[in-house]
Amino acid sequence: MQYQKRFYRTISAKDLVQFSVQVKESDLFIMASRNLSDETEKELKKQRYLLEKYIEEHPDFYLSFKPLPCDEDAPDIVKMMSQASFLCDVGPMATVAGAIAEMIGNHLLQFTDQIIIENGGDIFLKTKKERLISIFAGNSPFSMRIGIKVKPRDTCFGIATSSGTVGHSTSKGKANSVTVLCPTATLADGLATCICNLIGDDDFSMLKNNIKNFPFLDGILVIKDKDLFAWGDIEIIKTR
Repeated sequence: MQYQKRFYRTISAKDLVQFSVQVKESDLFIMASRNLSDETEKELKKQRYLLEKYIEEHPDFYLSFKPLPCDEDAPDIVKMMSQASFLCDVGPMATVAGAIAEMIGNHLLQFTDQIIIENGGDIFLKTKKERLISIFAGNSPFSMRIGIKVKPRDTCFGIATSSGTVGHSTSKGKANSVTVLCPTATLADGLATCICNLIGDDDFSMLKNNIKNFPFLDGILVIKDKDLFAWGDIEIIKTR
């Protein structure tokens, strides 16, 4: 299959090599110090196999919209998803894109000192420089006109965007986009889904009342039509 660049993939990192890897539904856009396509594909196939095998034996893990525990001998990716599902109050599969990005990102760090992996709007990062990430927010006038400035950290972290109006993912919310920063990509994925579900037809009061329930949330940007809500360690930048 010929690769087609997804239009929402706008991350400033001209100092890094860009490449993409696809395996089944997984479509990764990666930036690193060198092309690691072979290493990425091998690890992606491995993680997908482990997850698919577990789901075959535990179909509820795939179907549940509520947090689920996992077996003690479950693969690491399954354990990460299960733990995040409880912390974020979502089903395990609401964290799958972030978990895959995180597992592969941690693996690739033995080959590169910087890595950015985007998987369906969920991002795993280890960066030494500031990065600008543009936000796609559907029909909102802010879509691709603003972004967030990401500062370098000593540790890896995650950024995820969920939408109640764009994409194929199941959501109960009405936000054009919910972008969160978290210590891990798996948590970011689950939390973006959870918070997106809280954004209804009214103002952001439901979100404001629930932020304290997520102590691992570093920052958040919500776009709903012509309205913005920002909280925490997040810097909004005009991109055009």
